[in-house]
Amino acid sequence: MFIEERYQKIVELLKEKNSVRVSDLTEIFDVSESTIRRDLQDMEEKNMLKRTHGGAVSLSSRNFEPSFKEKETSRHSDKVRIAKVAAKLVGDGDSIIIDSGTTTLELAKALNAKNITVITNSIDIATILWEKEDMEIILTGGTLRKNTRSMVGQLSENSLRNFKVDKVFLGTNGITLKDGLTTPNLTEAITKRTMMESGDKVYVLSDPSKFGVVNFAVIENLKQIDAIITTDEVEKQILDEFQNFGVRIITS
Repeated sequence: MFIEERYQKIVELLKEKNSVRVSDLTEIFDVSESTIRRDLQDMEEKNMLKRTHGGAVSLSSRNFEPSFKEKETSRHSDKVRIAKVAAKLVGDGDSIIIDSGTTTLELAKALNAKNITVITNSIDIATILWEKEDMEIILTGGTLRKNTRSMVGQLSENSLRNFKVDKVFLGTNGITLKDGLTTPNLTEAITKRTMMESGDKVYVLSDPSKFGVVNFAVIENLKQIDAIITTDEVEKQILDEFQNFGVRIITS
């Protein structure tokens, strides 16, 4: 395959997925990592994409926000694995906040602790949990965003400020060492930040595709979280960089 053909295919992949990883591209094109990294560098210089740790993102990605339904089917097996690890961190009697999202929805399904209080801004998560025994469920209220099916805004934030919980389980669209946790929507970012302020411990649930991605609105820097829960598919170089920075990574 000619270089130009690789470039075109990478552009097409970015249109479909919004981000690509070096490891995936090496398998797709059957070339070395150094070749792919040179391709991405050249494409960035030509203003075709933006390079990230371990891959690249579309130039329009900072404001791009896939729908809930699109995210629900993307990397579903990863989300189930991450959720099972996160569920083990919830002990009997805990009070927790679960952020709206497709990975956190899997956490709700995996929860089996007894006598816990769950605060959430997700109708979907509340619907899952109301069938479980020994759980008190509190919905934050707020403005319902159709794209993410989350309740956000001032009403949601005011509700969250009434509580101090043991653990917060948060979703995110992007994670980098420099910019921290990011998401495409500012209102979502502020609501997520308020959740973090309400918890003794904060865990971020993220599949590997979120690493190296920067979105429009900053949630918080990585010094404010206790751990990122992901899968062992994250590249070792990225894991080392995050751990050297002092970020705890829990892999499933």
